[in-house]
Amino acid sequence: MAERTSAGFLSMMLEPTPAVAMSLPAEVREKLAELELELSEGDITQKGYEKKRSKLLAPYIPQIQGVDPSLQIDNRIQASSQAVLPVSKHNKSRAGNARDERFRSDLHTEAVQAALAKYKERKMPMPSKRRSVLVQSSVEACTPPDTSSASEDEGSLRRQGRLGTSTPYQGHSHPAVEHWFNRVIQGSSTSSSASSTSSHPGGRSVTNSTAHAALNANAAATALADLMAHTQLDTPLITDNHSAPPDVTGLSECSSIHLERPLVGSMRGLSRSYNHHASMMETADGVPVNSRVSNKIQQLLNTLKRPKRPPLREFFVDDFEELLDVQQPDPNQPRPEGQQMSPLEGEPLGVVTNWPPSLPAALQRWGTTHPKSPCLTALDNAGKPIYTLTYGKLWTRSQKLAYTLLNKLSSRNEPLLIPGDRVALVFPNSDPVMFMVAFYGCLLAELVPVPIEVPLTRKDAGSQQIGFLLGSCGVTLALTTDACQKGLPKAQTGEVATFKGWPRLLWFVTDGKHVVKPPKDWHPPMREASNDIAYIEYKTSKEGSTMGITVSNSAMLAHCQAVTQACGYTEGETITNVLDFKREAGLWHGVLMSVMNRMHVISIPYSLMKVNPLSWIQKVHMYKARVAVVKSRDMHWSLLAQRDQRDISLSSLRMLIVADGANPWSISSCDAFLNVFQARGLRPEVICPCASSSEAMTVAIRRPPEMGVPPPGKAVLSMSGLSHGVIRVDTEEKLSVLTVQDVGQVMPGALVCVVRVEGTPFLCQTDEVGEICVSSGSSGLTYYGLPGMTKNVFETIPVKASGVPIIDRPFTRTSLLGFVGPDNLVFVIGKMDGLMVVSGRRHNADDVVATALAVEPMKFVYRGRIAVFSVSVLHDERIVVVAEQRPDSSEEDSFQWMSRVLQAIDSIHQVGVYCLALVPANTLPKAPLGGIHISETKQRFLEGALHPCNVLMCPHTCVTNLPKPRQKQPEVGPASMIVGNLVAGKRIAQACGRDLGQLEDNDQARKFLYIQDVLQWRAQATPDHPLFLVLNSKGTVASTASCLQLHKRAERVAAALLGRLNTGDHVALVYPPGIDLIATFYGCLYAGCVPVTVRPPHPQNLATTLPTVKMIVEVSKSVCILTTQATMKLLKSKEAAAAVDIKSWPTVMDTDDLPRKKCPQTYKPPTPEMLAYLDFSVSTTGILAGVKMSHSATSALCRSIKLQCELYPSRQIAICLDPYCGLGLALWCLCSVYSGHQSILVPPLELETNASLWLTAVSQYKVRVTFCSYSVMEMCTKGLGSQTEALRLRNVNLSCVRTCMVVAEERPRISLTQSFSKIFKDLGLSPRAVSTTFGCRVNVAICLQGTSGPDPTTVYVDMRALRHDRVRLVERGSPHSLPLMESGKILPGVKVVIANTETKGPLGDSHLGEIWVSSPHNATGYYTVYGEEALHADHFNTKLSFGDTQTVWARTGYLGFLRRTDLTDASGERHDALYVVGSLDETLELRGMRYHPIDIETSVIRAHKSIAECAVFTWTNLLVVVVELEGSEQEALDLVALVTNVVLEEHYLIVGVVVVVDPGVIPINSRGEKQRMHLRDGFLADQLDPIYVAYNM
Repeated sequence: MAERTSAGFLSMMLEPTPAVAMSLPAEVREKLAELELELSEGDITQKGYEKKRSKLLAPYIPQIQGVDPSLQIDNRIQASSQAVLPVSKHNKSRAGNARDERFRSDLHTEAVQAALAKYKERKMPMPSKRRSVLVQSSVEACTPPDTSSASEDEGSLRRQGRLGTSTPYQGHSHPAVEHWFNRVIQGSSTSSSASSTSSHPGGRSVTNSTAHAALNANAAATALADLMAHTQLDTPLITDNHSAPPDVTGLSECSSIHLERPLVGSMRGLSRSYNHHASMMETADGVPVNSRVSNKIQQLLNTLKRPKRPPLREFFVDDFEELLDVQQPDPNQPRPEGQQMSPLEGEPLGVVTNWPPSLPAALQRWGTTHPKSPCLTALDNAGKPIYTLTYGKLWTRSQKLAYTLLNKLSSRNEPLLIPGDRVALVFPNSDPVMFMVAFYGCLLAELVPVPIEVPLTRKDAGSQQIGFLLGSCGVTLALTTDACQKGLPKAQTGEVATFKGWPRLLWFVTDGKHVVKPPKDWHPPMREASNDIAYIEYKTSKEGSTMGITVSNSAMLAHCQAVTQACGYTEGETITNVLDFKREAGLWHGVLMSVMNRMHVISIPYSLMKVNPLSWIQKVHMYKARVAVVKSRDMHWSLLAQRDQRDISLSSLRMLIVADGANPWSISSCDAFLNVFQARGLRPEVICPCASSSEAMTVAIRRPPEMGVPPPGKAVLSMSGLSHGVIRVDTEEKLSVLTVQDVGQVMPGALVCVVRVEGTPFLCQTDEVGEICVSSGSSGLTYYGLPGMTKNVFETIPVKASGVPIIDRPFTRTSLLGFVGPDNLVFVIGKMDGLMVVSGRRHNADDVVATALAVEPMKFVYRGRIAVFSVSVLHDERIVVVAEQRPDSSEEDSFQWMSRVLQAIDSIHQVGVYCLALVPANTLPKAPLGGIHISETKQRFLEGALHPCNVLMCPHTCVTNLPKPRQKQPEVGPASMIVGNLVAGKRIAQACGRDLGQLEDNDQARKFLYIQDVLQWRAQATPDHPLFLVLNSKGTVASTASCLQLHKRAERVAAALLGRLNTGDHVALVYPPGIDLIATFYGCLYAGCVPVTVRPPHPQNLATTLPTVKMIVEVSKSVCILTTQATMKLLKSKEAAAAVDIKSWPTVMDTDDLPRKKCPQTYKPPTPEMLAYLDFSVSTTGILAGVKMSHSATSALCRSIKLQCELYPSRQIAICLDPYCGLGLALWCLCSVYSGHQSILVPPLELETNASLWLTAVSQYKVRVTFCSYSVMEMCTKGLGSQTEALRLRNVNLSCVRTCMVVAEERPRISLTQSFSKIFKDLGLSPRAVSTTFGCRVNVAICLQGTSGPDPTTVYVDMRALRHDRVRLVERGSPHSLPLMESGKILPGVKVVIANTETKGPLGDSHLGEIWVSSPHNATGYYTVYGEEALHADHFNTKLSFGDTQTVWARTGYLGFLRRTDLTDASGERHDALYVVGSLDETLELRGMRYHPIDIETSVIRAHKSIAECAVFTWTNLLVVVVELEGSEQEALDLVALVTNVVLEEHYLIVGVVVVVDPGVIPINSRGEKQRMHLRDGFLADQLDPIYVAYNM
């Protein structure tokens, strides 16, 4: 381990203590001394020395628990050799080779390995993935190394040394600050050797092999179920233990709302306040009131706040307020114990007599007095100097540019720019010379430069935000170089393209030929530095928005003076700058200070660093540079490349400024660097970490040695303490520590304090972590154009505990988190941008990155590129880790790495990771100079555009704030229910359609008891009246039938059957939709047989459709099958034999060419209660059920529909439905014959070839009433959405339609009906025309909109109340609201009541219960093989347990409610609306609540544009979500996190399994309803061929 000062540290842990050393036998001590001597004289190799020494010491050193013994001994040896031999040649020469493995952070790795070893073999189910997804196309997998890593612009460094030591001060009882630091005097760190793990390849931790066994996929399912069972038990929900205030009104709505209300204030990060005083009552909006306020007033106040329709408290226990579990703080968590800190003052700013009054004045001075003095040397990609800019050149060129900008650019004879205008500087990182000229040109012209990155493509990460910044700064002109301008993307006109989100810019090239020499008498104005803006530096916030920080002339000057004093800069020094010269330290040291002090800057471009990481060191050596400004990653990169360089000397350096010294892992690169380069003349004391932020500029810097400052410090802090915001030296838990180095002293002339991160900026205590704030003349002024944020950040007033401001001047928040240690050294432990607060504990993104990297970094993570950020899901932050994986890693590797990372983070940080995603190499968005663009990565993650190749979600382990599961309340008895209804003034929820008895109509058909008699009567009375007209896909008439023709065809069928079958035999009719089907239906009735209509098998899909046909034929006990010749061939074909046993078919007859025989007489049933036909269909739960329809029910059904829709012989109606079951069968086969109207029949299958067929027919025949199914409506909406214009040109006009009814057995799909109405409004469709119907197995037509009666109404209900089986009406658009549309009007003769599913008692108005129906056209029962009587009785003949106990009802199996509206129906009564919520069998019981799949599915479909369809079901208490992906398979894994998020947020449920499948996999029945149970069976039998299956942990 190469830790600055780690030597002393390790030696404490691993060296035998003096007591132990003394207790060693004398001969052992002698042998040790001999060994030391041999080693120092070179008689023995280091390796031999270590081996012998470990052998000698082994018996005397106690084992460290949990660490592999080989590791410990190595460590001890290494450490003690350091202690004995401060400077050993061998040590040095070996130290270099010890670091050849990249990213070693040995102690950290050990910590992680030890943590992993603690976990037993935890079985985790592996996600399964289709092969095609594995072949990720990573075109750029072979790009040159870009070792960029984790945080926004940090290289791939990893922090070392989290494995702490127990504090040496354990004897002290007082918590002195000193206590928390481990101080090591400078001398001992001169030669810290690299720790054993890297020197001995064999020393790799042994825990690797055992830490995680790979799982095989078969065990996955069972393992998952077990794991889930454990997970749910293992994560006890933390309960609210606060008492709610007394609720005077008996209204629970507001009793506990105040728990979530934050304090109001303009602080950053408002903290939530929890009110624990039960004695104080609260008004409804959470304002505490004095309890002396009279109860009456209190009650009135609460009544005013009360929702419009309060629930009745007396009749149910209201567990409605499912407040999320509020995490109560742990009473044992560490709290700060120190005194309040006192602000820290830097040394006074020195007075220098000849400071120039401003920066332009400094430039003028050097440009005129030392014109030949070098100012800046630029290098090319080979490291050769290409140009050296002298101060004279800089001065003249800047003047030319200033003159040109002010005088030679004009628009409409007005000068384009006036002093104070903002100008964008767009210069590549490789051209510092042009940038410097442009920057000083702007300063001389008193224009405000805004340096930004060069936009390379129109879609650069963050480029849109920069455009927003330019727009808000009012930038109209961009300066750039000729080469850069040529490289920018161009529009067609040849001008530079306008980038997305950017304002229109004029591009001006600053190269020599475009600027003019100013006249002799023109001089740039030289003023004293004022508070006017000098330049604007951009900064990207955590959320990705870009702010412009304004820096005034005086602050720029003051900052130059302060830094010059702190660094001891002198005239003519040479400085090497590796940083970006456009912002922060690169700009301050490389562009501003240098001119202030006439220094010579050697600027190293990023592109050169990528090719040759040693370039900066070579330049330091070549130019004898006194100062170098670098970042940790630059030191790290150079370590990896330094082996072949021998003749380099760094002895000229007096300061190596580490600009990101505040980063937690900078300490390891400093130590490693020193370790290697000490041999090349680098002195340990020249390493000067500094801390800075864009807002406050330089905050602190470690002074160079000649300043006589105290030696550097180092702190080893407990991670768990830090997560609670307190500083503790780690004692017990060796694994989770953070080692940080100081960033030196406060800047001259500055005042620094540390304030609380959230809420009011109180001063912190001495042992508390907070945000560092600075008050000085050298910090930024404002965020340009953002006064509110400026006030928060640049004008903070820190206050003492008493609330008094500490001083009357404002402070600037630095967004650095840290504390002040001993000797007034500043320590930084993280940035606000990387802060993630998870259930009240703070974690730092960089720390989590370090832990993730310590898990086999080289084997797996591509170039150490890991991003960590948090997303807010369900009112808490959740941690997301995204890593690039190496192109060659296998699934097994990925999964193993992921599970180990989860364990390591859990163990070291005690926090769960919500989502871990792996992406192919080189696919994460990059920040301008390498590094990962974190906010852009987060944005892509949330938008589902990250395209990971592996995902592991762990919501079960880290979501602990779900509402408590609902406990079912003891049921309320019947008596109180009735009383309840009366008290609430509620009526029992009962409603009926018009009374059939009172409807006198001249209905001829009523004379006949049987539908077949009606047909015979019509054949005689109106033989040529057309009844049916079938259209084909071209829209032409395929066949027609008049009354007589139909009668004749039916007679032929009857004649064919009479000899062969007995009365009452069941006959299966297997026909495509058409007249044949209708004719054979009546033929069966004529012959006294019972028809069973069956959908024919699909020739292309026999395997799945034929078994259903077979099943219906068998279950219905059909003795004969009637069909067409084509279908008959199909039923007996070879292909059919593969699907079913074709020998067991009953007799099959084809009816294509029947002889023209007249049947002798038609059969007359003895009573109307006899069976007329069987109606078979597959329910949404996948159950095949046939119901019996008697003759009387059939006639009653026809009559009811006739009255509701006003059907007469003169009418035409269009039907686009399947004719095999339910209302579709009734409308095709029965209604036209009964009412005599003409039916235009459009088989839905034909729409697949011609989507506009149905609507064209409606328009052509001017149909007023039409029926369709949801699948038809969907086909029209999707297929014709963009073609309405073309349809209008073909004269399609839908203004004739009065009612268009969707036939369904489900909750109305409002979004579909609304989009249908919207799309076809252009074709004249009235928005009032579209409505839905409701029918089910027990009664195929309960509601139909019909032609008269009020329009269907829509209400909004609270989805959370529905889960508790309650209806709570809310306003449109309120949170958790769900729109429900009335399912049409109740048919004449139909009575409906809402009953409690358990007590079978009636419910009140607007209560959710099962819909029960009573009507003459109810089916008479199920027709099942074994006739399950109990089932039959329950569903078809059931009575209420109290109230009206006489009426016989049928249970529909659907939940719904009735609500009396203010509308009046045809009879003048107030209209009762029936709302269907969903099928009882389909509901999911989860966490004690009832969920309707459709609600979860609706949320999921909204989650991502590529989700075409979704279905959910449960499996062993897990919620399984199946989504159809419409898009590239790359997007499959994006959906996992989005689906999990949306279901958590909107339904408080954790998704157990996410299955991504191809479009069309979710099975749908003929009515367009999802067959979720079939899907579930397919999933469990592994038949779905999913693209990806993710098991959420």
